[in-house]
Amino acid sequence: MAELGTTKEGFWQTRYSIIAMCFAATFVCYIDRVNISVAIIPMANDYNWSLETQGYILSSFYIGYLLMQIGGGRLADTFGGKVVLGAGVLIWSLFTLVTPWAAMGGLMMLYLARIGMGLGEAVTFPSVYSLVTRWFPAGETGKAIALNASAIPVGTVFALVVTPIIVTTLGWEWAFYLFGLVGILWFAAWQYLVAAKPQDHPRISAAELEFIKTNARFSEEREGEEAPPIRTFLKSKAVWAILVAHFCNNWTLYVILSWLPKYVNEGLGVPFGDIGYVAMLPHITSFLFINLAGNVADRMIVSGMNVTLVRKICQTVAFGGLAACLLLVTTVDTVWAAIGILCLGKMFSAANMGGFNVNHMDVAPRHAGTLMGITNTAGTIPGIVGVAVTGLILEYTGSWDLVFQVTAGVTLFGMVFYLLFASGEKEFD
Repeated sequence: MAELGTTKEGFWQTRYSIIAMCFAATFVCYIDRVNISVAIIPMANDYNWSLETQGYILSSFYIGYLLMQIGGGRLADTFGGKVVLGAGVLIWSLFTLVTPWAAMGGLMMLYLARIGMGLGEAVTFPSVYSLVTRWFPAGETGKAIALNASAIPVGTVFALVVTPIIVTTLGWEWAFYLFGLVGILWFAAWQYLVAAKPQDHPRISAAELEFIKTNARFSEEREGEEAPPIRTFLKSKAVWAILVAHFCNNWTLYVILSWLPKYVNEGLGVPFGDIGYVAMLPHITSFLFINLAGNVADRMIVSGMNVTLVRKICQTVAFGGLAACLLLVTTVDTVWAAIGILCLGKMFSAANMGGFNVNHMDVAPRHAGTLMGITNTAGTIPGIVGVAVTGLILEYTGSWDLVFQVTAGVTLFGMVFYLLFASGEKEFD
């Protein structure tokens, strides 16, 4: 295999380095985002927080995350994903580092730290989409986006397993200190290995550069043109299909990210020290099947299948299968039955890698970062509303079954809406 980032011909291409570093950024994003889902258990004991308060703490992150989505997308498409993502990682890493001091300063200080962290993380996916649409041809975008997205379960598993170890050996504060430092190390490697566009990379081979240019989704001559106004995007039914699917998908994602450790601990009776090993299983399943789903979707398109049909098939499998599993989990009461069903749900939901997740690049290839920012704004609302509503449901009913039933209902709505209005045709360029 050729050395990373050199001009030697071989299996390893420079664009693989780009997506590998995007994967690493998303990994850091999620270890920093998920660690509080475990650390909040001892934090709540130290500060005597109610379940409702814990829900507000967990959801406050998504206020900052929502506010910067569209701005992050426009910045990435205008100034390049390299600069914007690099700045974002530094910002959220600093807010991760100061979280323990913010908690000592009171709830308002902690809310502000979590919001600041959300502002930094908000640029992650718009920046990645902006990079992928410039570095990868149409037949490889599904695989690239799937690989990047597979860092979500990997980072989640890492945080679920390592955070309890750090908490029990060093104290919960160190979960934030150590994870915050990881982002700073990533930034140094990012500066050396990544360029915003292929033609700007000092070590890309002439053959790879020509391949990317020949198979690009859009013309380089129009690279600097400004994205259409947001209201223009929102006139498209295809955009609304992606937006609604993003909202519904993230309702499940954020509820499980934020509350699965507590469900495993209190709902299923697993001891605190074993939470990570049990809660990681659905996320491992997700990692395995996300990459498979991205490859399958790309192969379906390369074989000649209509892009719109591929997107709808993948999204129906994802949402239909997940909703069925969420309803089924309410019928069991043992640890391994519940976790097994949640793993099955994650297997089905991985298919959305060939659905709405990559659909942005079909509809608006040159403005994929901006469009991702728009739809991820809607996709962030469940992080505020869904996570907080789950806390309220548990506070006032104590019913985990109701949590899963509400989540299944949201998922089924997303499936129907996407089937009716989604498109794989280019509408903006």
